[in-house]
Amino acid sequence: MTRPTRLGIAVALGMLTTPAFADFISDSSGKLELKNFYFSRDFRDGFPSQSKREEWAQGFQLNLQSGFTDGVVGVGVDAIGMLGLKLDSSPDRTGTGLLPRGRDGRAEDDYSKFALTAKARISKTELRYGGLIPVLPLLASNSSRLFPQVFNGGQISFKEVDKLTVTAGRVDKVKQRDSSDSEDLTTMGQLGAYSTAVTSDSYRYAGADYQVTPALTLSGQVAELEDFYRRYFAGLKYSVGLGPGKAFTELRYFTAKEIGAEKVGEVDNRVISSNFGYQLGAHRLSGGYQKISGDTAYAYLGGSDTYLFSEQQVSTFALQNERAWHARYDYDFAALGLPGLTFTLRYVKGDNVDPQHISTRKAALLRASGDEGQEWERTTDIAYVVQSGPLKSLGLRWRNATARSNYYDSADENRVILSYVVGF
Repeated sequence: MTRPTRLGIAVALGMLTTPAFADFISDSSGKLELKNFYFSRDFRDGFPSQSKREEWAQGFQLNLQSGFTDGVVGVGVDAIGMLGLKLDSSPDRTGTGLLPRGRDGRAEDDYSKFALTAKARISKTELRYGGLIPVLPLLASNSSRLFPQVFNGGQISFKEVDKLTVTAGRVDKVKQRDSSDSEDLTTMGQLGAYSTAVTSDSYRYAGADYQVTPALTLSGQVAELEDFYRRYFAGLKYSVGLGPGKAFTELRYFTAKEIGAEKVGEVDNRVISSNFGYQLGAHRLSGGYQKISGDTAYAYLGGSDTYLFSEQQVSTFALQNERAWHARYDYDFAALGLPGLTFTLRYVKGDNVDPQHISTRKAALLRASGDEGQEWERTTDIAYVVQSGPLKSLGLRWRNATARSNYYDSADENRVILSYVVGF
């Protein structure tokens, strides 16, 4: 290669990298989150093979996000790396969701996972491909343990029209919150209502959110787990100033029906989940009613969140024919001069559960006697995040739950989470 040629290539690369990649570098960011997680769930009724699930683990999660290159089409890349370390466990206490288990039933000493996401932006439209952690009505990644659930696939978000956001995507694999492996998709078992042994390699979804007014947002979404079921969602959010505070409401409606090869058999489910509340200063009080209808339990992707108002730490309150009432109280202690300290109290009561498709020993007794299932759960959540000084961003959270039921084993649960975030 001649010197003029080499010089020309160097100049061309310099012209490309300097202005084109300026925003890619300058708009990049990163954070390292350290999370120390203790989990204990004590089965009060004496679970046949395990009386307690109790583990302690340390997690390290590194998130790196680039900006977009300059130009009509901006490109970038995000990366997330996770490392989990076992601090305490034993074969008779595994299954907390913090640590993976080997074939011998013991928790692994450590595990890691990595996800890379390529992204492109044109105007106000963004395309992402690779690792996805969506929080959508029909695809809600579970982040309730050491690490989040990470899906693999592609998603596009369209915001070209004012007040309208359109989202569509497809995922084909998932890394569960306590696993390093990419797995095929399945559906949540719901205590025996659906088989978890059959899998699919395609979950497609599309939907839109439209802000009708600053106080009113309407949503709609459709999704399909190939050869399992098709789901629909419709939602409404509304808030309005009322007296010295603010009143708010949200309605969520879901349906599901079997399709294709019907790998889990019949799926016939409809759900209305509601929430009404009022906020006055540091106080926030809310509650609502939820009803499951149809011949089967609520259907959703394995390992994910339900996106139902009833979902608690132990139970989701989403089985066949179940109806539930829920109440919640939140308080922000910043009003008392203690910023960073918050408190939440929740209570959910469910009944009218049809035990026909529940595989627990308690449910068998209910079927024999012709009775219906009932349950209730109370949870408290106290959290504090240091607001300033050398320990700024250090967080401590205690989550406690008491769950009682006549169709699954009752439990007392505690989660203690110490976290620290370093941004750069």
